[in-house]
Amino acid sequence: MRPFGQSLVINLIWLLLIGGAVWAIYEQLWPSLFVIILTFLLTLAPLQFQRFYHIRIPVFFTSAIIVFTYMTLFLGEVGDFYERLWWWDVFMHGGAAVGFGLIGFIIIMMTFKGNAYAAPPIALSWFAFCYAITIGTLWEVFEFGMDELFGLNMQKSGLADTMYDLMVNAIGALVGSAAGFFYLKGRWFGGLSGMIDEFVKTNSTLFERDKKKP
Repeated sequence: MRPFGQSLVINLIWLLLIGGAVWAIYEQLWPSLFVIILTFLLTLAPLQFQRFYHIRIPVFFTSAIIVFTYMTLFLGEVGDFYERLWWWDVFMHGGAAVGFGLIGFIIIMMTFKGNAYAAPPIALSWFAFCYAITIGTLWEVFEFGMDELFGLNMQKSGLADTMYDLMVNAIGALVGSAAGFFYLKGRWFGGLSGMIDEFVKTNSTLFERDKKKP
């Protein structure tokens, strides 16, 4: 049995982060240690979210979130992938926007309790799009704060980097929200829409309309 009952990928990420923390302490790289600790805490967030809200997140979904967090903060900042690979920043921001578009869509579906007539698919997709854009904007604020408070270089070229990131976020958010739109229209063939379908099936009671009392 794997420790903590999680997937092999998640446990591997944790081991890599622990190893990275030991290395940062040995080399006295305190900014890197801070990023590693922050990354580790963020990887715990999806697991605590499931326990607190009693929502079952499919293993693939959970693993994807944790791997993405590891790639963004640890590889991106500590491993300096943002400087070494020109496309890393685009890949990370685009992927995050797609993911948050899917999450936003799932949240609004839970709100309407599966009532397909409460709002048209395009309205639900618009909410998901706005949700992803909002999260992407807050991330840019976070990057600015880290640079100002801890002397990091998450924004790279400053304003230009921020604006490019926001444009990539918009494209990714559009992709994620479009997946939800086609899911509701019954025109999905696996892929991103399939991930929505898997989450709905795993938590079917959350999408059922409340039964009226007689």
